[in-house]
Amino acid sequence: MNARSTLASGDEKFTVDDLHAVSELVAATWTAAAQLDWSATAGTVEWSCLATADHAVDCAYAPAIFLASRKLDGYPEVGLDPTMGIDATPARLVQSLEIATRLLAAVVNDAEPDVHAVIFRRPDLIIGAPEDFAPRGAMELILHAHDVCQGLQVPFDPPRDICHRLREHTYPWPMWTVAWRGLTRTDDPWHDLLEASGRRRSPS
Repeated sequence: MNARSTLASGDEKFTVDDLHAVSELVAATWTAAAQLDWSATAGTVEWSCLATADHAVDCAYAPAIFLASRKLDGYPEVGLDPTMGIDATPARLVQSLEIATRLLAAVVNDAEPDVHAVIFRRPDLIIGAPEDFAPRGAMELILHAHDVCQGLQVPFDPPRDICHRLREHTYPWPMWTVAWRGLTRTDDPWHDLLEASGRRRSPS
């Protein structure tokens, strides 16, 4: 088994209400762009906009499943796969995102503060508290939504106060140094998140 440690998070918290706000923004943006070419490549990733959006929604389901499992030795092995594959459409993905957001919010709100579960498994197992699972889902959702919107060539500009809380909550997280290039703090938290993950701004 890999070594196991507890996740350290910043002082400012990204909340379930923030998660809902991000989800609503993504849903509204994708709905408005539903008639565009979703076969286009999403930003700098190698997938189409449709496949990237499908993955982004899956990233909202996953933390709910992780936390609900209460597992401390790895991700749950329950065989759940909410991705749609070739059946995905913008409308179906928006509906699935709304479901995933409600499930993640409900699981976080239901958990007692002393409940923990694996939140990352690479490079080592990392245990998170309930308050960490909403930003865990929102981080991948907001970044992959950016990828999709770049591919569709539509604006995606999340509120800076929400980006600030997401940046501050996740600032100590190991993903920034293990998977990406390190997170800095400027007066534009959205740019900081994009820059740290190797992304460019969406068109404005």
